[in-house]
Amino acid sequence: MEYLKLVKIYESLEKTTKRLEKTEIISNFIKNILSDELEYTIHLIQGKVFPESDERKIGMSSQLILKVIARATGNSINEIEKEWKKKGDLGIVAEEFVKEKKQRTLANQELTTKHVYDNIRKLAELEGQGTVDRKVSLVAELLSNAKPEEARFIVRNVLEEMRTGVSDGIIRDSIAKAFDIPVEEIEKSFNFLVDYGKIASLAKKGKHHLNKVELQPGRPTKVMLAILVNNVAEGFEYLGKPLQCEIKLDGFRVIIHNDGKNIYLFTRRMENVTNQFKELMPIIKNSIKADSYIIDTELVGYDPKTKKYLPFQNISQRIKRKYDIEKIAKDFPVEINIFDILYYNGNSAADKPLKERRDILEKIISEKKLSIVLTKKLVTSNEKDAEKFFKDSIKNGFEGIMLKNLNAEYKPGRYVNYMCKLKQVLEPLDLVIVGAQWGEGKRSNWLSSFTLACRDKNKFAEIGKVGTGIKEKAEGITFKELTKMLKPLIIETKGKNVSVKPKIIVQVEYEEIQKSPTYNSGYALRFPKLKLLRLDKPLSEISDIKLVEKIYNYQKGKKK
Repeated sequence: MEYLKLVKIYESLEKTTKRLEKTEIISNFIKNILSDELEYTIHLIQGKVFPESDERKIGMSSQLILKVIARATGNSINEIEKEWKKKGDLGIVAEEFVKEKKQRTLANQELTTKHVYDNIRKLAELEGQGTVDRKVSLVAELLSNAKPEEARFIVRNVLEEMRTGVSDGIIRDSIAKAFDIPVEEIEKSFNFLVDYGKIASLAKKGKHHLNKVELQPGRPTKVMLAILVNNVAEGFEYLGKPLQCEIKLDGFRVIIHNDGKNIYLFTRRMENVTNQFKELMPIIKNSIKADSYIIDTELVGYDPKTKKYLPFQNISQRIKRKYDIEKIAKDFPVEINIFDILYYNGNSAADKPLKERRDILEKIISEKKLSIVLTKKLVTSNEKDAEKFFKDSIKNGFEGIMLKNLNAEYKPGRYVNYMCKLKQVLEPLDLVIVGAQWGEGKRSNWLSSFTLACRDKNKFAEIGKVGTGIKEKAEGITFKELTKMLKPLIIETKGKNVSVKPKIIVQVEYEEIQKSPTYNSGYALRFPKLKLLRLDKPLSEISDIKLVEKIYNYQKGKKK
């Protein structure tokens, strides 16, 4: 298929803000695509070349795209950068320079969707000496053959910044509409497979092919997510009686997979962290008596001297660590806390009630303190008992408790109203950085004020700025560290202010939430303070506007 056909779809999507119209455009387009083209076309519509579960990264910054445009068009980087500052969109800049490019080849090759897709995927596979130059050449080759409007979207595809307003929900609904399959079934299969390209290909073959999608050890999946309640009574309202209370731990979520041959550890972002926790392999092998499984856990750090649990930020550095792994494992050991099972001995356990899943865990886990344990639980119909369990957990230094319906199944990738979390203090918010401001004086080389946003359906809604809780040097999150992470994500510059691609997630504490016309969320954080980076969290799990509203209303109730 010619890439230009896909570009026309991108342009149509850009012209409308209406979700139903976007769904109609995509569904009409994909129902007529050949089966062998459908998978990668879906990825490109999403603005990706890899599914969410794939760890490979394109690795092209805005600065490299400046070099790409220069090489493809013969213009200087200074000229291109000047135009970028005016337009704020490197896709449009590429389109304009390609339109008037100085060095034209005699016969341009017509671009196909497959060729664009393959070239962009190759970017993730290049390594070694000369990698940067080869990356620039691969994209420049596409731009050299591109029509102006094609250049706009090639650059956006490479930067994974499409500006077409297509969310996962729109892709899901489009596949459902195109192939006449209920949305719920598309979503269920996606949460097992985590690849809308593959889901679309199966849906095109028919509903029975989609129904064959199951959990598979070794293939990462999304986790089930809890809603927030303000007190024990509210938890009972949601869940009924009896319910199961569990300690809420301040660790990081890790899903342990055993396919019968190998053991894998995946984060909630579906990153493979097996290598970072090699010391856990013998513990897992010796303590879990099953042939194959997928088990949901929380890894909690503890002080090797005092044996006391440590907060998340003390051990979060282990997730990304690629070197000195043995040393950091000794300095920051972890205990495996097991609380659920999704797959057991060749069969899915996700559709079994929680009570049965817990029974399986109690049968197959050999516990050892500070090594591997089942999360402490209480099954009760008595609100006073649950309240005491909550108070005891706070007294013992835990975050709070989880409340769970004993008859509920496990639904990967979903916020469910049959699993709740209860904390003592106002819930910290996990927000994404969408903008920043260059500092002044000794901070002039650092980004030093950060615009934060929550999720509001298919968009991000700004909720405040934060500059406290960040260090100039030493331990904790530093301005230098954040600047290094955000600089490659800059997509627009206006004076000292920059807009950045939403990617870096931070946990923020605050004194209260206020109504405010200053930000498009309608709310503002009072005295926000950056607590920690949430490198373990995917963008789909940042705090949403409903949670903000819930906390705001809860505050109002407490003040009366």
